[in-house]
Amino acid sequence: QIWAEMGFQVYLSREVETDEYNFGLLNIPPYHPARDEQDTFYTTDPQVLLRTHTSPGQIHVMRERHPAPIRVVLPGMCYRYEQVTARSEIQFNQMEGLAVGRHITFADLKGTLTSFARRLFGAQVATRFRAAHFPFTEPSAEMDIECFVCGGVGCTVCKGTGWLEVLGCGMVHPTVLRNGGYDPAHYSGFAFGMGPERLMML
Repeated sequence: QIWAEMGFQVYLSREVETDEYNFGLLNIPPYHPARDEQDTFYTTDPQVLLRTHTSPGQIHVMRERHPAPIRVVLPGMCYRYEQVTARSEIQFNQMEGLAVGRHITFADLKGTLTSFARRLFGAQVATRFRAAHFPFTEPSAEMDIECFVCGGVGCTVCKGTGWLEVLGCGMVHPTVLRNGGYDPAHYSGFAFGMGPERLMML
């Protein structure tokens, strides 16, 4: 509902993907360490897999929707071969967000995500952005909210930092824009990914 009020449409993409869409077109070449971090469920065809994130939907929606602007959220189930614990599962939900258009900046990204956090967690919530690295965005960041248990002082919930990580984000990498059919000399965009289960717990 929040994203709809902010002008984003829901776009559903498939859970069974090709290696090209899940990795290659997202600037994750063979032998990239990101592939090791996302232990993948492959089918009997080594080029077909269960998606490890909702990011392949970025390529699908960019190729289907010309010209921009694009403003979508892509919710769905993802799969990774992990040990099942109280904190991790082999299948989980993600929600990707993507905006593509002319003159989109990192300020647009920060403003959009800060507005989302305030609508979800309350108008008083403090946010911060930390530098990060994702192959499909440049620059990349992670967004935190101030710990609502201790008010930012530091406690066991926030591991003494005063902050809770809520999502990863960044400006769409020029290579990914090209792979989606957009010329990065004329178009830019931002993307973000979050875990609904984690947001629900918070």
